[in-house]
Amino acid sequence: MCMFRFRFTMAWLRKLRRERGQGSCSGYEDILVATTIARIGTEEEENKPNPRRGSIVGRRTIARDRYSGYCRLVEDYFVSNSVYGENLFRRRFRMTKNMFEDIKDACEQANVYFKWRQNAAGVWGLAPVQKVTAALRMLAYGGPADSLDEYLRMGESTIIESVNQFTRTIVDLYGPRYLRQPTRDEIEILLQVAEARGFPGMLGSIDCMHWEWENCPTAWHGQYRGYFKKPTLILEAVASYDTWIWHAFFGLPGSLNDINVLHRSPVFDNLAAGNAPEVQFNVNGREYNMGYYLADGIYPPWATLINGIQQPRTNKHKEFSSRQAEFRKDVERTFGILQGQYGIIKGPARLWDQVDLKYIVDCIVILHNMGIEYEKGLPQLRATDYEGATDPRLGDDNTNVPELALLMENHRRIQSRQGNEQLKLDLIEHIWSKYGDRANN
Repeated sequence: MCMFRFRFTMAWLRKLRRERGQGSCSGYEDILVATTIARIGTEEEENKPNPRRGSIVGRRTIARDRYSGYCRLVEDYFVSNSVYGENLFRRRFRMTKNMFEDIKDACEQANVYFKWRQNAAGVWGLAPVQKVTAALRMLAYGGPADSLDEYLRMGESTIIESVNQFTRTIVDLYGPRYLRQPTRDEIEILLQVAEARGFPGMLGSIDCMHWEWENCPTAWHGQYRGYFKKPTLILEAVASYDTWIWHAFFGLPGSLNDINVLHRSPVFDNLAAGNAPEVQFNVNGREYNMGYYLADGIYPPWATLINGIQQPRTNKHKEFSSRQAEFRKDVERTFGILQGQYGIIKGPARLWDQVDLKYIVDCIVILHNMGIEYEKGLPQLRATDYEGATDPRLGDDNTNVPELALLMENHRRIQSRQGNEQLKLDLIEHIWSKYGDRANN
């Protein structure tokens, strides 16, 4: 390769000299220039990263027979008389078959990477179902990438690439629908359920989860290592009664606590900017116009955060703390479901790039919410059940940027300690009037 570059460079120099009328390039200076150019080009080519390394001289090429992997996968799960039925499909893919088909078709249309194509030699590559299955198996089980090679006939680097392409495609396609704030109609449903549970105005519960980062750079360990004594990344989430995640904020280092994450989180940005839908409710004869989340004891006493009483003494306080702790665990139950369904976030993260980890978490949250929608009230899901469904109606877009004084006033209302105390007193009275007789008995 170096000799070819040298000869090409010498020919180029001769042509350049003839055009400039400087004669032939017989001097040592021209030979030195040509040798230097050829050497630099060769060094750049050798130092260029090649994730697959399949074309290196002396490296053994694996004849994986990709088509046999495709046929085996289709026979096992995607034919009328498949080897494994619907129940095993739902367990291993973490979704129903029609949800898988919808996701596969959407990825194939949106991203050319998932299309079934031929290479320059006319050989067919991996099928879309193989790439999507590899990505979902990695998210579901979280093991090493080369563990899927024997079944799917895919190399380790190809599987990792499929995961990165899949997570980015899912976030781009479904993020606006499944990573958003609730609409007015959805808020009404949340308020009705909260009223029945004894907490009028409650929109969900908020908490944080740590994900261990195994391949965190050594120089960053002090920043990402906190309570767990290992480098971690934090996921802040808001979940409702049905474990639907309405807010997901991921990526802050594990050395921060929940209060630090809250001050950096955009969870109340829409409310402070005046773009959030209005929430009106009545507690103990008093009107309120801001919803709130249930939180544990570390969170600050804001008007939008209600935590329990640390040392309840009276029966009213004990009943309130018991009910608050019961419903606050909705978000903790959601974290348990996420870790149970998608083992990749239960074990340590083995990727190097924080951006890739961010896409993985967002993709998992989207798939979790999609699964709730697909499986709600349906014993066996069909694609025709969702024909004609319309996109959710989002809240009115308020393009008028509020003045600085109004923005600061909204932040003061959100973080009001007095508002928190008054709302908590009203909720204590409301809980006692609703469950007091039952507690005494």
